[in-house]
Amino acid sequence: MNSLTIGFVGLGLIGGSMAKALKRVHPEYKIIAYNRTKSSLDDAVSDGVVDLAVNAIDAAFSECDYIFLCTPVELNSMFLGKLKPIIKKGAIITDVGSVKGYIHNSVKELDMEDCFIGGHPMAGSEKTGYANANPYLLENAYYAITPTEKSTSQNIEAYTALVKSMGAIPIIIDYDKHDYSVAGISHLPHVVASSLVNFVKHADTEEETMKMLAAGGFKDITRIASSSPVMWQQICLTNGEKICALIDEFKNHLDDFKNAIADNDGDNIYRLFDEGKEYRDSINTTSKGLLTKAYVINCDIIDEEGAIATIATILAINHISIKNIGIIHNREYSQGVLRIELYDSESKEKATALLEKHRYTVYNN
Repeated sequence: MNSLTIGFVGLGLIGGSMAKALKRVHPEYKIIAYNRTKSSLDDAVSDGVVDLAVNAIDAAFSECDYIFLCTPVELNSMFLGKLKPIIKKGAIITDVGSVKGYIHNSVKELDMEDCFIGGHPMAGSEKTGYANANPYLLENAYYAITPTEKSTSQNIEAYTALVKSMGAIPIIIDYDKHDYSVAGISHLPHVVASSLVNFVKHADTEEETMKMLAAGGFKDITRIASSSPVMWQQICLTNGEKICALIDEFKNHLDDFKNAIADNDGDNIYRLFDEGKEYRDSINTTSKGLLTKAYVINCDIIDEEGAIATIATILAINHISIKNIGIIHNREYSQGVLRIELYDSESKEKATALLEKHRYTVYNN
């Protein structure tokens, strides 16, 4: 692929991660970026990721071969109109929003179908902002590509190659089918997670006993409730019809559980849990989903002064970086009193072997 000029409108977690990935694998590419928060642009320039930082959507973007819209869904549609008179012939505008129908409708209204290809990198984190961007975030993550009716095969192939170069796995899909699918496997789970957290908050005792006792199971299924409220507000406003339809279907499945429990129907209760377990176990875990996998080990330690520092030192002198570390007060569904989160699977394997060598008991999640 020849040297390209890539534009980014928005340099948060996804935009920043993609810019870092492109600069890592294509250092010859020129990257131009606009971001509302100037400090993120300054950091990206300082990192050597962005070559030209701009303060507005202006003529600088006329150089670009590709322009990635990496802001909330409704803002992406607004920026389309600003870019239309600026872009050069043959340039492709794309986006990274998790709802495709909204922006595809905007593209049709603006008569920009020939220069637009939708995109959705199906990776992310509950963390936000350029400070949390990771050049490896897209590796082995599915990347939905949603062409328009006027997208040429040549443009689709070139865009697919660009996606592959970042380590992602491109999948070409109709944008309406995409929105229905992600409503089920991403949007509904976020609604459910936030609803469950809000329910526990309001149902808790005055002493906040539920909050104090919240263990691994609760934390695992509600982790995504820590995601950006602004982003999820935008998603619900732009994919509301499909989300609402699936909420209604999900309520019926909850009623199945409720009725089986109320009827003391042991066979049906078992069937519902077994069906869920069988399907969950069949899901491919070799590729990333919408949230980055956590690489965690739990370790038993003696409650004495310097115990955590000793482990941290063992890992540090062997060049293993710790992402997060903390004591587990409630060990339901998990073993080990110390929770250590690493940055990747290789670090997790090395840390496990190293701590076991020093006679610590380690439990892999």
